[in-house]
Amino acid sequence: MEKVLVANRGEIALRILDACREQGLSAVAVFSEPERGAMHVREATETVCIGPADPRRSYLSVPALIAACELTGADGLHPGYGFLSESADLAEICAAHDITFVGPAPEVLSRAGDKAAAKRMVREAGIPVLPGSEAIASPEELDRAAADLGFPLLLKAASGGGGRGIRVVRHREELSPSFTRAQVEALAAFGDGRVFLERFVPSPRHVEVQVLADTLGNVVHWGTRDCTVQRRHQKLVEEAPAPGLPLGLREELSRTAVEATRALGYAGVGTVEFLIEGDHHYFIEINPRIQVEHPVSEVLVGRNLVSEQLRIAQGEKLGYRQSQVEFWGHAIECRINAEDPSREFLPSSGRLCLRQLPGGVGVRVDSALYHGMPVLPYYDPLLAKVIAFGETREEARIRLYAALRRFRVSGVSTNRKLLIEVVSHPDFAAGRVGTDFLERMS
Repeated sequence: MEKVLVANRGEIALRILDACREQGLSAVAVFSEPERGAMHVREATETVCIGPADPRRSYLSVPALIAACELTGADGLHPGYGFLSESADLAEICAAHDITFVGPAPEVLSRAGDKAAAKRMVREAGIPVLPGSEAIASPEELDRAAADLGFPLLLKAASGGGGRGIRVVRHREELSPSFTRAQVEALAAFGDGRVFLERFVPSPRHVEVQVLADTLGNVVHWGTRDCTVQRRHQKLVEEAPAPGLPLGLREELSRTAVEATRALGYAGVGTVEFLIEGDHHYFIEINPRIQVEHPVSEVLVGRNLVSEQLRIAQGEKLGYRQSQVEFWGHAIECRINAEDPSREFLPSSGRLCLRQLPGGVGVRVDSALYHGMPVLPYYDPLLAKVIAFGETREEARIRLYAALRRFRVSGVSTNRKLLIEVVSHPDFAAGRVGTDFLERMS
């Protein structure tokens, strides 16, 4: 692999461009028509317009991406996160065109992308999973599965991620209409309307483990991350390591994540996600891509996770054992989104006025922002990730509070003030959080 097409936009596109430079690889940035002035386009030495603003005709268009590879001679493609990052079809078409897909093999993406099937495979390997059903094909199956699980329960899309396609059903009369809406939502978001049921846990912790596996069978983990602070199943605050976990549970999660990775025949960088209910942990899914929250793991380990992806995709050996992975300190990340919390988190668009970005010891900002940038309504509202780190969690938390206060933009609404409230809340400071933390805080 000598030239990589960066099949994404925003801050993750910048990260991939930087990692390609570190690895001595050429890179090509793609962009939609209204993003000609985007930061990732400015930073790239070679660029290709792949279509109009509508992501279905640009960033989600497999023909457009393959054509861009052929036009530029790119023999690799990095999908980033979101968009087509979990597409087995894209990975398969890349293989057919002798393009290295920076991610798992198509068959692995198919296994990991079907959440119900992935749960079945890891359950057969002896890994605990939340009680649930297979994909539901009829009203009769829906009624039987719901009767077996009992209420409340979760309706979940079989494909996709990012918190989409998930609905809580608390009473039987809500089941049928919620099922129909979940099917429509899943089909629109992922092109796959299959839905399954899962037991609902009211206030769990959401903890994940970063894993890396090469094509030679070597697997390591980079420890835990806590992603419990969420809004409508979408993460807002992430930290590593997950605070307050007993050592035994932390070790068990890491061991289980490696076992799940092996059970799925996985090769690449991925995240194994768990729900924690008291002393019990349950596998919920494996995300076969780079995660938005990967910087907190990079801080802990002192390595570049995107560079690791590129190395693995080229067939290189990991080059280190688990015993050689050393962990340092604590890191916390907040996602600053262009949305208005006072208006049900309505996405906000407009022209960005960049007033101040934080910096200093123990602060990192991952973004593609620039003064005068148009914040477009077509894409995810993520503006920036503010990461703070220190020797202790409290040191990282205090630095994050100060960094958020210094993050100042205008022209669009953001969730910055809400995030300041979260990181300064006594329960967050004490690590007393569940997935319903925002509801309890308000």
